[in-house]
Amino acid sequence: MASTRSFELFADYFQFYIQDESSDGDLSNAWTDQATADLVALAPGVIGVGTARNMDVPVTIEIHDAEPSLSLDAWDQVAECDIAVPSGKLIVAGCTDYLRDAARISVPSGQYRARLLYAGLNTLSADGLDGADHYTVQLWRAPAQGLRILKRDAAPPRGGV
Repeated sequence: MASTRSFELFADYFQFYIQDESSDGDLSNAWTDQATADLVALAPGVIGVGTARNMDVPVTIEIHDAEPSLSLDAWDQVAECDIAVPSGKLIVAGCTDYLRDAARISVPSGQYRARLLYAGLNTLSADGLDGADHYTVQLWRAPAQGLRILKRDAAPPRGGV
């Protein structure tokens, strides 16, 4: 059984954050060339999810009791990584959002696996402002396993992080 929340986040600088409330959220050194190619940057307690455009984008967060099944065919790109949530509160925000006002999701404190699912990456308009791109983050409690790219889009459009 999953708990699902939907958001429209301003993906300024082509990214949004999932982070533990007690984390400082500093990804300033995390957006390397490889992280940009992977569409994911990591720092303690924070995941930076790269996006195809720097506009409002639809984001779905799913909290699962166990690892959900996965069909790679439904997605352009899929990554998995870890996030520690000692505070029991996840912040979901655009990188320039005022964090005090950002959405929070209560979860049992602990170590989580995050699956980042990207769709519609190649549906952008010529000016890059409109598109059918959307992003889903699935979370479940699991031991840390590191970053894994399960599927990579052949040519994701990038404005740059």
